[in-house]
Amino acid sequence: MNDTTLQEMSFLKHLQHAVESYFFLVQLSRSATFSEIFSYTACRQVLQLFLAIMFFIVSEYLLAISLHRRSNVTLRGTLVDQQHWTYNACNGEVIRKMAIIIAAQDFTHLIKIYHEDHHKLVTSGVYSFVRHTGYCGFFIWSIGTQIMLGNPISTVAFAIVVWNLFARQIPYEEYFLRQFFGSEYDEYARWLPSGVPFVK
Repeated sequence: MNDTTLQEMSFLKHLQHAVESYFFLVQLSRSATFSEIFSYTACRQVLQLFLAIMFFIVSEYLLAISLHRRSNVTLRGTLVDQQHWTYNACNGEVIRKMAIIIAAQDFTHLIKIYHEDHHKLVTSGVYSFVRHTGYCGFFIWSIGTQIMLGNPISTVAFAIVVWNLFARQIPYEEYFLRQFFGSEYDEYARWLPSGVPFVK
């Protein structure tokens, strides 16, 4: 094997290890039991994600080889040409995960329209910098991944679609937050940005 092939194999092993570690930590952080972590559904979903990532990497690599000579293409080059944006995508991921961990039970993937007994206004940690930390992290991550992969059309499309989603979702969610927390939320929102550009 030549050096390029060895580098590509090493990169794939690191990628596989990173994906496995990430999902293991996410599952553990949810205080899941051992049987839940290794349940059929969880294993199936991780496998599906891994296969989707591998399909993306391999198809991107094969397409690059078909358009360019083999000597001009490396697997590593097709994935991480934009290293600066790799860090931005990772930062977006970290911001979102910190939002989930800090809010704990108060973080949901569906907007709550009814107040629950355990529901409290979280204003500490990353929530002391922006109001909608989860949306902020996802916005940075989604655009950063496309820039990292060198997809200018997808970068613009992701920015427009994700921004439009959050520009509608934030006012809708804040309507209910004001219902739940009243003047406490108004005071909190007065001093902090939403976390999504041009969305108040």
